Amino acid sequence: MKYMLLIYNDPRLEPAYGTPEFQAMMAGFFALNEKMNADGVLISGEGLQGVETATSLRIRGAKVETMDGPFAETKEHLGGYYVIEVPDLDAALKYAALVPSASFGTVELRPLMDYNPAG
Repeated sequence: MKYMLLIYNDPRLEPAYGTPEFQAMMAGFFALNEKMNADGVLISGEGLQGVETATSLRIRGAKVETMDGPFAETKEHLGGYYVIEVPDLDAALKYAALVPSASFGTVELRPLMDYNPAG
């Protein structure tokens, strides 16, 4: 089953760019990427630029509306994601627990929709 691991962090709690703590966090992400690749579970994953770069779009009636910023204003920001394929939620939770920023943020797990269960 495919799961998306959504990585949320409060930017105020993140290690500052360029510090040893930031380098240690990034080394943890690189190690996790290597582990998931070696285990054959990683499908994709990316970090996201800051919420100040976000644009939201919606259509109401026939009118397209765009807004600067994220859909939801929250203290924690969506900073990145992984898509993995594992047998079950327990396996997905084991990989989520290895996300370095889980120690100061949150990793939300969601199974991906399967629109073609027949394969």
